[in-house]
Amino acid sequence: MGNQEQQELQEKIRQKAAYYAAEYIAIRQHLHANPELSYQEFETSQFVQEHLRKLGIPFTIMATTGVVGLIKGRNPESRCIALRADMDALPILEENDISYKSTKPGIMHACGHDVHTSCLLGAARLLQELKDEWTGTIKLVFQPGEEKNPGGASYMIRDGVLENPAPAAIFGLHVHPQLPVGQVSFRAGKVMASADEIYITVKGKGGHAAAPNLTTDTLLVASQMVVALQQVISRNRDPHQPSVLSITSIQGGHTTNVIPSEVKMMGTFRAMDEGWRFKAHELIRNIVEGIAQSMGAEVDLHIDVGYPSVYNNEVLHEKAKAVAIDYLGSARVEETELRMGAEDFGYYSQQIPGCFYRLGVMNKERGIVSGVHTPTFNIDESAIETGMAIMAVLGALVEP
Repeated sequence: MGNQEQQELQEKIRQKAAYYAAEYIAIRQHLHANPELSYQEFETSQFVQEHLRKLGIPFTIMATTGVVGLIKGRNPESRCIALRADMDALPILEENDISYKSTKPGIMHACGHDVHTSCLLGAARLLQELKDEWTGTIKLVFQPGEEKNPGGASYMIRDGVLENPAPAAIFGLHVHPQLPVGQVSFRAGKVMASADEIYITVKGKGGHAAAPNLTTDTLLVASQMVVALQQVISRNRDPHQPSVLSITSIQGGHTTNVIPSEVKMMGTFRAMDEGWRFKAHELIRNIVEGIAQSMGAEVDLHIDVGYPSVYNNEVLHEKAKAVAIDYLGSARVEETELRMGAEDFGYYSQQIPGCFYRLGVMNKERGIVSGVHTPTFNIDESAIETGMAIMAVLGALVEP
């Protein structure tokens, strides 16, 4: 596609995004008012299916509630790009005083997946209406269960989302409550961490707290483990490899004069490098089992291997960033910070070139500043127009 054609297509996308923005803001509000938890997105899935059906976009169902649509442009065999949005909500009681507040107490779109889904539906409309003006095939990936292990992306891949046709690259967006509305941000290479859950149960002979010599002090054993596990990071990690290990819960004992026979702990381990990630698992196991043995206790350790790290392909990143700058202008495109949070988009980016970018939703003047996973999270909804347009532009113009 020549430069003149690209500019003309961008302008048509810009005009259509502005024309349809109000409709997709209304869709976002509908989704926000009707959230569903991970792997329970039945109504949301039906809503997405019906919208694609109205647009004349064929689709298939994967992972029970996942929806995968296909839009064929000119010469559809020449390239295939996947665009991904997640659909699930969180078990949070919403505190916003808004007309589209969650109608399901204790469930809230507190991570912006309603925004992601709305933006991809909007992009689908733009790409479908302009399919005679771009080349290749766009695969629309509406994914369940991003918020819960093992991650809906793993199920979508299992069911063949990266096949028939096989996308050469995949793009995903995420709301960014610290980035002003109207802006986007990109980052090459390491972007987000892997996330593994740690579960430790310390067992031993309990007894009277006045006679600890007749017991195995499980609380003392657990305390030693908490301290020693910090060596995984402080004495074993390469300083250039960001990583976090946090024990976040200790449960054991119910009164002042009894040493419990069991103490349960749990926590999280996060890393940016997959090699270091699994080496650290071995270190965690060695430390926990060694302390238990030395102190006469038994221990059960379970490391629930979660999402892999998100890695943005450098070449794809540069192409995507250039397209975004061409569309928005350099002042509206920033660099995303490195984050130790996790995202199951990592499953995709570990298999094919991926680019996970951020959509600004903050508006300080209007008091829209709350972070994700909080009961007051919300967005400046003018972000929907930017989000749907950028997704469409990336899908239509980036050559993988």
